[in-house]
Amino acid sequence: MATAASLHQSRKRKNAVMMALCVIAAGIGLAWLALILGALLYKGLSGVSLAVFTQMTPPPGDAGGLLNAIYGSIVMTIIGIVVGTPIGVLAGTYMAEYGRFSKLTTVVRFINDILLSAPSIIVGLFVYELMVRPMGHFSAIAGAVALSILVIPVVVRTTEDMLNLVPNALREAGTAIGAPRWVVIRSVAYRAALSGIVTGILLAIARISGETAPLLFTALNNQFWSSNLNAPMASLPVTIFQFALSPYEEWQQLAWTGALIITLTVLGLSIIARSLTGRREDR
Repeated sequence: MATAASLHQSRKRKNAVMMALCVIAAGIGLAWLALILGALLYKGLSGVSLAVFTQMTPPPGDAGGLLNAIYGSIVMTIIGIVVGTPIGVLAGTYMAEYGRFSKLTTVVRFINDILLSAPSIIVGLFVYELMVRPMGHFSAIAGAVALSILVIPVVVRTTEDMLNLVPNALREAGTAIGAPRWVVIRSVAYRAALSGIVTGILLAIARISGETAPLLFTALNNQFWSSNLNAPMASLPVTIFQFALSPYEEWQQLAWTGALIITLTVLGLSIIARSLTGRREDR
C-alpha cells in the first residue's frame, strides 16, 4: 500500500510539473502574439483615416494613403483565387473520388505536400523565369499566377480531406437510385463537404493576402494607380516592405497601418473559417 501511495504521489507531482510547463509554454506563445497585436494596434490605429483608403501612396515626405496598394492586392488575390480554386478542387476531387488508392494519387499528394510547405519565394522565382523574363517586364498577371500556385495546394488538401470525411453511405444511396457517379459527386459529396471546402478557400485567401516575396519577383510595385494587368501593380505587402525600410516617418506610419489592415483581414478570414468548421462538426 505504501508503495502504491508513493507511486501515486510521484505521478501527481510529475503531472503537475508537466502541466505547469505546458501552461508556461502556452503563455509565452500568447504573450508574443499579444505583443505583436498590441504594437500593431498602438502604431497602426493612429494612422487609420479616410485618406488611407482614398489617396494614393505618396512620394517621400508627403502624406497620402494606400488606395492603389489595396486595389492591387484585391485584384491579384481575386485572380489568384479564381485561377487556383477550380484546379485545387478538381485535383482534390480526383484524389478522393476517383484515384483514392492509385499510384498517381500518391505521387500527386507527395508533390502537393511539397508545394504546401515550400517557401513562397521559390514560387516567385519560378514565375519570374516562366513569365517575367520572357515578357521582359513585371506584371500584375504574373503576380496573380504566383499567388494561384500558392492557393492550389491548400485547396487540394482541404478538398481531399473534406470529401474523404463524407460517409460512403451517402454515395451508395445516390448510386442506388441510378445516379451517375459525377452526379453523386456534384449533388451529394460536394454538398456534404461544402463548408469544409469553403473553409480551405478562405484559408488560402488568408495565406496569399500577406505574401510579399512572390510579388517582389512578379508584380514588383507601382507608386501610381494602375489597372493594367500587363504592367507592374502595387500591392499592400510589397508597399509595407518598401515603406517600413524607408527613413521617412510618413511612409513608416503607412507601413504600420497597412500591416494592421492585413492582420485584421487575415484574422477575420480565420475566424470565419473556424466558425464554418465548427458548424460542420456540430452537424
